Amino acid sequence: MSVFFIHSPLSGHLAASPMKHSSRPANVTELISLQAASMPEAIAVADRDYELTYKELDDRAKELAQTLRILGVGPDSVVGLCLPRSVAMVVGALGMLKAGAAYLPLDPVSPSTRIAFQLNDARVCAVVTGQSITERLSAGSWRVIALDREGRQTSSKIRVDGSECAATEVNGQNLAYVIYTSGSTGEPKGVEITHASLENLIQWHQQAFAVLPSDRAAQVASPGFDAAVWELWPYLTAGAAIYVPDDGTVKTPVLLRDWLVRYGITKAFVPTPMAEQLMSLEWPANTALRILLTGADTLRNHPPATLPFVLVNNYGPTECTVVATSGVVQPGACSDRLPTIGRPISNVQVYILDDQLQPVATGEIGQLYIGGDGVGRGYRDHPSMTEEKFIPDPFGGLGRLYKTGDLGRFTSNGEIDFLGRVDEQIKIRGHRVEPNEIANALNQNPLVAASAVVARDVVGGEKRLVAYVISASSNVPLSPRGLQECLRTRLPDYMIPTLFVRITQIPLTSNGKIDRAALPEPVDDNTIHEEGFVAPSTPVQQRLAQIAGELLKVESVGMHDNFFLMGGHSLLGTQLVTRVNRFFGVELGLRDVFESPTIEDLAACVEKKIVKKIAEMPE
Repeated sequence: MSVFFIHSPLSGHLAASPMKHSSRPANVTELISLQAASMPEAIAVADRDYELTYKELDDRAKELAQTLRILGVGPDSVVGLCLPRSVAMVVGALGMLKAGAAYLPLDPVSPSTRIAFQLNDARVCAVVTGQSITERLSAGSWRVIALDREGRQTSSKIRVDGSECAATEVNGQNLAYVIYTSGSTGEPKGVEITHASLENLIQWHQQAFAVLPSDRAAQVASPGFDAAVWELWPYLTAGAAIYVPDDGTVKTPVLLRDWLVRYGITKAFVPTPMAEQLMSLEWPANTALRILLTGADTLRNHPPATLPFVLVNNYGPTECTVVATSGVVQPGACSDRLPTIGRPISNVQVYILDDQLQPVATGEIGQLYIGGDGVGRGYRDHPSMTEEKFIPDPFGGLGRLYKTGDLGRFTSNGEIDFLGRVDEQIKIRGHRVEPNEIANALNQNPLVAASAVVARDVVGGEKRLVAYVISASSNVPLSPRGLQECLRTRLPDYMIPTLFVRITQIPLTSNGKIDRAALPEPVDDNTIHEEGFVAPSTPVQQRLAQIAGELLKVESVGMHDNFFLMGGHSLLGTQLVTRVNRFFGVELGLRDVFESPTIEDLAACVEKKIVKKIAEMPE
């Protein structure tokens, strides 16, 4: 069974007992109001065009809260927030919390049908949006409140003073926010997170990363990604400043690095793929950035020792309030294995269990289950799905465990290796394969900058491993044979991809995860071939290449292509032997194929057998 630790990623401090709150702390809105009273002129949030002081942020949020209350909004009401990353988005979210409501962040660039589904499914009573976005919102039972780019209401404006807008009473079990995640059913599902869970995240974050009013934090996550929750409230409740880069900067590693340096950002979060690209860049030694937080996908590389800041890897499903585990990634350490996801954060427990809900031994693989203060309320209006995924604690606790669907194992020092999804496991010729393990081994090749591995169905229902590769250098061509030979030093044969597809960037979802569905189908134009491809020239070579291509489900096979390196195995080799013997009338054996796996060598073997057969024929 896992042991519960209090963990500070920066200090490595471990304590033997849970850090329980002696009394419930002030909530988000109360803490931000205190900052507005004590440091009214300090910058709270700034985007490309505008900046708001703490007093301006608090006043505009109060004004919005009063409007929402007039519309009947209160505790456990849900209000839609459809605004891009901006000062207005922060005003909107804070105003909803001040009204006692939960906010539902919606990315305005999402398809209008998806936005409409979420608004209806969540049963929102109002939507706060921008004037230019209102026409994208479908008509519904909700009232629409428009904000300008500085967070002022442009309609139904009601001026209030502070006494009229005292914070609505909420308790720890009231909802703070609802965020929709993709569901296995094909429709998004709304995750409900309470104030108690949010406050636990805030307290842990401020203690673990020593957040001060002098800090400058970045807000880069898309509004519908729960990491945006993490980027806002731990800093605003501490009196720090939040800066919001434009979309072009967020998507370009060099521009984002330069922006972080120019604005003196001290703490920032970026999704895993972006973190790996930022790590590969040169950084000025005097950069103000002290901590770079990452998460959302599998981290495959350790940072170089030259980075002037600490890299912290984090893991947590949306259902467990953004972060469940966290840990510093040591520079250059253990480069032959993936960085871990650290240890559980304060007041959170992680168990790794087998199919019978029994703890697995250290080093053994099982499914991650999460308990403690971060576990959310459940899925909005989906009681059966909530019951399936949020199970009673089988170890005698009063709370529930969230069944993550993620695989992991405890290391000998108590940290956790993340090993992918249960539903991402694929079966190749009877073997269970983790695509992430293959991609990690592939990324150890100095010629590979990044990669992703998926299984593609071919004719007959057979699955083939396909690797999508970004070259580390345009001057050195990639060789399928070289990539496979490198992988063979780390992986068994059944885990070696048979096709390698050249890409320039890995597609990502709005949550920063690899979008495997958006990876292109392998075709001749994007598939990596051996340099100096030589087409079969003799009739025997041409016929053998045709037979091999039909069995391997590839369009072209060259003279020097290796049948087994292209995806052949014993079963396909047997079929190859049968077809060759039937066509040429020879007695080719499977051993011949193993000893002569290229088309050129196999053709020479077949020709020898033909000559021998002719020589043995009577006059």
